[in-house]
Amino acid sequence: MKPNAIVYTSNTGYTRQYALLLGAQTGLPVYALDEARKCLAPGCAILYLGWLMAGKVQGYAKANGRFRIAAVCGVGMGAPGSQNEDIRKANALPASLPLFTLQGGFDMTRLHGVYRLMMTVMSKTVGKKLADKPDRSPEEDDMLELLQNGGSRVSEAQLAGVLEWYAHAQ
Repeated sequence: MKPNAIVYTSNTGYTRQYALLLGAQTGLPVYALDEARKCLAPGCAILYLGWLMAGKVQGYAKANGRFRIAAVCGVGMGAPGSQNEDIRKANALPASLPLFTLQGGFDMTRLHGVYRLMMTVMSKTVGKKLADKPDRSPEEDDMLELLQNGGSRVSEAQLAGVLEWYAHAQ
């Protein structure tokens, strides 16, 4: 199904950046989920983007309860295409629903409350484990760099698969 709009939930801005990039590439209107609930009719077909936390696509359940989801993009710290099986399982995504994972970024200063506390603990424990690992993969080196120094990995190149899917969606 071809979406009529792009709807997203973002915590630190990386998912919003991807939604805006997709909107510019596709010509589709872009809405934050709360705004979409006011502007779009129930049952409207959407491309949904949500940030990832422990494998869950944030806002997906709420969006799925109101709209017809044509495809899902989960934005997290991991390499693009990673964790698809875990994300599909954690969110009960049907096998027929296209799923794309995109690498966003990490900036501790953009986090607040419990999320900041969780990521402080996670970055220390995972960061130490990765730093101590002698044979890190390039993806692990990138994750360590993000955890230690923060940064954005948002890029138009990561949207190639989503844009290809959109070009062929009916």
